[in-house]
Amino acid sequence: MQSDYIIEMLNIRKEFPGIVANDDITLQLRRGEIHALLGENGAGKSTLMSVLFGLYQPERGVIKKNGEVVRIQNPNDATALNIGMVHQHFKLVDVFTVLDNIILGAEDTRLGFLQKKEARKKVQALSEKYKLSVDLDAKVEDISVGMQQRTEILKMLYRDNEILIFDEPTAVLTPQEIDELMEIMRGFAREGKSILFITHKLNEIMAVADRVTVLRKGKYVGTVETKNTTKQELSAMMVGRPVQLQVEKGESTPGDVILDVKGLTVPSKLHKNNAVKDVTFQVHAGEIVCIAGIDGNGQTELVYGLTGLEKASAGTVTVCGKDISRASIHKRSEAGISHIPEDRHKHGLVLDDTLENNLVLQSFREPRFQSGGFIRKSAVREYAEKIIGQYDVRCGQGPVTVARSMSGGNQQKAIIGREIDRGNPLLIAVQPTRGLDVGAIEYIHSQLVAQRDAGKAVLLVSLELDEVMNLSDRILVMYEGEIVGELDPRKTTVQELGLYMAGAKRGGKGEAQA
Repeated sequence: MQSDYIIEMLNIRKEFPGIVANDDITLQLRRGEIHALLGENGAGKSTLMSVLFGLYQPERGVIKKNGEVVRIQNPNDATALNIGMVHQHFKLVDVFTVLDNIILGAEDTRLGFLQKKEARKKVQALSEKYKLSVDLDAKVEDISVGMQQRTEILKMLYRDNEILIFDEPTAVLTPQEIDELMEIMRGFAREGKSILFITHKLNEIMAVADRVTVLRKGKYVGTVETKNTTKQELSAMMVGRPVQLQVEKGESTPGDVILDVKGLTVPSKLHKNNAVKDVTFQVHAGEIVCIAGIDGNGQTELVYGLTGLEKASAGTVTVCGKDISRASIHKRSEAGISHIPEDRHKHGLVLDDTLENNLVLQSFREPRFQSGGFIRKSAVREYAEKIIGQYDVRCGQGPVTVARSMSGGNQQKAIIGREIDRGNPLLIAVQPTRGLDVGAIEYIHSQLVAQRDAGKAVLLVSLELDEVMNLSDRILVMYEGEIVGELDPRKTTVQELGLYMAGAKRGGKGEAQA
């Protein structure tokens, strides 16, 4: 008798040093269904899917396909069982063409010669069938993130996979690309393919999933039918308490200009042209201004130009009336900039140092932390304990925990606590909730609003459209290094914002400033 389930993962246990990532988890996937896997950061979602794809071996538990026990010791075993995976961080070779990436590892050869013509025909047929248009001869390094994702999906389909795993597939897409992806997933399900979909975005689950399995702290919480649940119920299952999904904030009352940027131009490291082109804008005390845009449109270089991580080739940056255009990073920090960086490992932490030392990186020179040129260790420890408690930073050994050993979400909370606590008039927050779950996001959003209400100027850079719409008082859209529009979040829609982000629309109030 054929099993009701195409895939069953029964009583899976996966351990890493000092942590049980999957603790007796059971997941059952029906034929032709879209099954979402939901959970906080560090809940064990990606680990569980990596076990199914053969990247990790479990300590306990069995995997069945069509009711038969199977052994998956590596991704080749998974591919042989028709299991494919689109990873959160794409596994593509930048200098290869799209076509070469799709057929890599599954090449059709005759007498030692690559049969590329046949492969191209098959890929073109797949791309037409599933409306996944890509330029097969473009190099991966030259195409957008959305196109890279299409390449990954075609790579999976080229191998005739019937079980498709998507790990956080919408993290870097525009609203239009997300809608397209959801439609593609529905098409797969209609054809009888079975989909496992890892996410922590509740809107997407409600839109496409048939059932949802929730994990919390490595344990199985439950599986529910999407039509019988709500976003509130799912978030409570995920976090273990009710969560405020809407940002509570009153009207903003902007005050003096804190950040004044005029004609800022920042060269690109990747291409000959400029990454930021003649950008002009202001941020006032008591407002949150958000820079929105698809990843790679100059937001990163703009922040580097403001904080001193990159040298601008033209323009001025003024903070609280002081010109800091040529100042060092340290001097800019002293002038009143707090910075939550995009890359927490590269620019946010000294990974092999302790948490307490990381929390005083910019402030150890202050009298409260040193005396006669010597660091006052007790004062540093006391301060670290305060931040750890206030921001719920989970760390195995308290203040002496090595930063590298903490989860990404807790590293992020430590940086946010450090930067907000410095009390500077300007807070530049880049992707502050990237990779965080609903509970942590709720807390960080409330902190950013509290900063605004305390009269600070907040410049937010985010790819999360819900975050942009919920948090900002004004939205500036960046496209190809320019500001192409200024929008009021109360008067615009996510769809309109998406058109500006994709470069299909320009204007709005900010056209004069672009």
